[in-house]
Order: sequence, then C-alpha cells, then structure tokens
Amino acid sequence: MNPQSVIEGWNARPAAVPEKLRNAITVDVEDYFQVEAFFDVIHRDSWAKRTSRIERNMERVLSLFAEAKVHGTFFTLAWVAERFPQVVKAIVAGGHELASHGSDHKRADSQSFSEFLGDVSRAKSVLEDISGVAVKGYRAPSFSVMKENLWVMEALALAGYRYSSSTNPIAHDNYGIPEAPRFAFHPLAEDDFLEIPVTSLRWLGRNWPSGGGGYFRLLPFGLSRRAMDSVRARDDQPLVFYFHPWEIDAGQPRVRGASLKSRIRHYTNLSRMEDKLKRLLVSYQWGRMDEIFLEAA
Repeated sequence: MNPQSVIEGWNARPAAVPEKLRNAITVDVEDYFQVEAFFDVIHRDSWAKRTSRIERNMERVLSLFAEAKVHGTFFTLAWVAERFPQVVKAIVAGGHELASHGSDHKRADSQSFSEFLGDVSRAKSVLEDISGVAVKGYRAPSFSVMKENLWVMEALALAGYRYSSSTNPIAHDNYGIPEAPRFAFHPLAEDDFLEIPVTSLRWLGRNWPSGGGGYFRLLPFGLSRRAMDSVRARDDQPLVFYFHPWEIDAGQPRVRGASLKSRIRHYTNLSRMEDKLKRLLVSYQWGRMDEIFLEAA
C-alpha cells in the first residue's frame, strides 16, 4: 500500500457522524512500569518481577464507571490479559467494550509490517480466547502511527480489526500527525475500516490536545472542559477521551533513574486525577467506541 494514498484519502472519505449526544470514553489498560516514559530505565524482561498494581487500579476504575452508570472501551495489553485474566473478564462483565492495545506495548513505528501484523493478530487472539467476545478495536501504544508507518491501517484490517484509535492530530515530541483528520475517517480505499482520532481542539491555526491523557491530569479541569465543550459546539462531533489506570494511583512506586521530564509527565497530579474523573464522568454522556462509531458507519 502506498502511504501517500492514505494521506490523500483522508480528506475524501470522512466517516458518518455518529449519534450527537454520546461521547467515547476509553482506557488504555497497562501498568505503571509499562509506559514509554520509563522504557530507557525499565526493560521488558523485568516486568514480570515487578509488583503489579493493575488489578487494584482497574477495580477502582470499573467502580467509578459503575457509580456513574458509564460504559466505555478498554484498550488492553495482551501481556496484562494473560497474567490477569480476571481483569479482562471484569471489563466484559461490566458491559464495557474489550479492545486491543497490542501484545506488550511495542510502538507500532518500531516494527516492520510483518512484525506488527503478528503482534496485533496475537493480541486479538489472546483477548478473544480469554473473554469469549470479539475484539474489534485497536489503539497503538503511544499513538505511534506516524506518516512513515501508515501501513498500520492495512495490517489491522488484515488482522480482522474493524477500527483503530491510533492517531493524535497534534504536534508532540513522541507522536502526532498535525495535518491528519481530527475526526473519524476511512483510511483505506473500498474498505469500511475506521480510524478514530483522539479529540483535539482547533484554535489559533493549530490543533491542541483535548482528549485526555497527561494533559487532562496536568491542566485545570475547567480548562479541559472548555476545550471539550468548544469541540462539541463548533464541530458537532463526539468526544474521544482516554486515560490510564495508573493515573489514579498516587501510591505507585517511584521509578529510579527516569529523566526529570518523564517524572513530571508521569507523577504530576496523580492524587487529583480520581476526583477529576468523577467530575468528567457526570459532565457528558459517555459510551463505548464500537456502539458509537461502528453503528454509524
């Protein structure tokens, strides 16, 4: 596949606009030691030896969703699913969508086509075997779909996925395609496969992050809400929001040797995140990615 054909197709095949009143809330299910910010000081070979906090954090996240009567989409690592199958089963039992975050958090742009296809195919199989439900969606670790690896879309379609949420149309030092579409689109010719970007706000001639992650944790709640309200009012499109279970865990172990930038990004406002999420969950009508976007396709 010619990557340029994907770029040209972005403006040609926007997706149908889903039901207006619903927004998608998503969770990237990974542990605190699996984040890219710590890759230079924590090797994958050491993951199994570290004290996991994913069970307790996911239990709390699922409780928050249940209290707010919200269903969402959980992009889950196969590494987590294999070691904590009860987490996967709890996601499904709670009425949420189970989706894929790949096998072990390898960036999509660090793999070849065949390596990536094997990675996402294996993750899909693991999640489906444990859960007993079809896995339709995928999110690349660290939004690592860049201009250079747009073939990711074709690989995901070949692996049987129906949609991806792997692009973030902002400028960032680790990811982002600022000129990419801001809302759901069909990247492949003659295929209904969807790419659903995380929400961004168009302001002063550039795109600003407005769909969660570290920005939501670092910035005042009111500022984040104004940005999301603006997207809803100006663009008349659903929000796509994301966060991680470790972001509500202020008691997680501190990783030694990480850079100052990584520590600031990872640890700032952990103690405030749960209260901010509680406010967010009751501020909008939230739902699952598959029910919002695939039903409209």
